[in-house]
Order: sequence, then structure tokens, then C-alpha cells
Amino acid sequence: MADVIAEIVKGVIALFIIVDPLGNVPIFLGLTEKMNKEGRRKTFRTATLVGLILLLCFALAGHEIFSFFGITIYSFMIAGGILLLIIAIRILISGGWKETVASSESIGAVPIAVPLLVGPGAITTTILTLQTSGIVVTLASVIITFGIVWAVLHFVEPIYKFLGKTGSIVIARILAMFIAAIAIGYILEGLKYYLA
Repeated sequence: MADVIAEIVKGVIALFIIVDPLGNVPIFLGLTEKMNKEGRRKTFRTATLVGLILLLCFALAGHEIFSFFGITIYSFMIAGGILLLIIAIRILISGGWKETVASSESIGAVPIAVPLLVGPGAITTTILTLQTSGIVVTLASVIITFGIVWAVLHFVEPIYKFLGKTGSIVIARILAMFIAAIAIGYILEGLKYYLA
């Protein structure tokens, strides 16, 4: 039992670092700045639910999903990396990701749930946890991680107030550089496989 708990803790830490809801707070707020409080909460509920369902699907049937569509984790890494790179460039140029005409549900699903919360890194981490630690540990890790994600998104406004507008813009642009670097890493990892 102690071993299982240790594996779950390890899985949660690994997944939480990749999902990084705290680091994305300025981006989340930039995406929802024109919404009222209820609209923002609805968006974040959608994001949490979509992200949780997606990762649970990959935890239960990741290899089967890829096989069905005839794609590999490497092609997924390239596609996800390109999408993340576009997001990073838009944040660096404009200071945020602006959606002029979009419902709270659509912004919650894309880009907040995918690829900001559930990107290639989160999916890859989930599949690797499944292979190394089994289904129970993987499911527990995903559910606990998204419980924490929900808590962060629920208290996103106090977190934002603590950071301030200028602090949020600075953090968003610094994090955009990291997102761009992660995106390039995914693209290169995928290309390395195909070029080899």
C-alpha cells in the first residue's frame, strides 16, 4: 500500500509540473479578461472537465486512440509543439492570447484545456505512467492533479490580484519563452524520431 501511495505521489508531482496551472494563471486571465465572474467560472469549469476527460481517455486507451487514427506519439508531439509555438508567439507579440468572438465553452476547451493544460507533455506523461505504474496509479494521478487544477482555477482571481496586472504581463511573457522552448523541444523530439 505504501508503495502504491508513493507511486501516486510521484505521478501527481510529474503531471502537475507538466500541466503547470500556476504558471499559466496570467494566460488564463488574459483569455477571460472580457468575461464577467460567472462567465470566467463557467470557462474554467469547462477547461477542468475537458482536460480531465481527455487525460482519463488517454490513461485508459492512449495507445488504442493513436493506433485508430494511425498516428504516433512523435507526430502528436510535432503537431502539439507547433500549436504551442503559435500560442507562445501570440503571447510574446500581444502580451496575451485574445479571442475576439468565442463562447466561454470554446475558450475553456481550446486553448485552455487543450493545449495549455493537456498538451503533448501531459498526454505523454500519462501514457508513460500507465506503462510504468499501472492503471490504478495513473487514474489516481490524473484525478488528483485535476482536483488541484480546479482549485487553482477557482482561486485564480486572488492569485491574479497578488501578482498585479504588470506582474501578470511580465510573467506571461517570460512563461511564453518557456512555452516556446518546450514547443521547440517537442517538435525536435518528433523530427528526430522520423529523421533517424
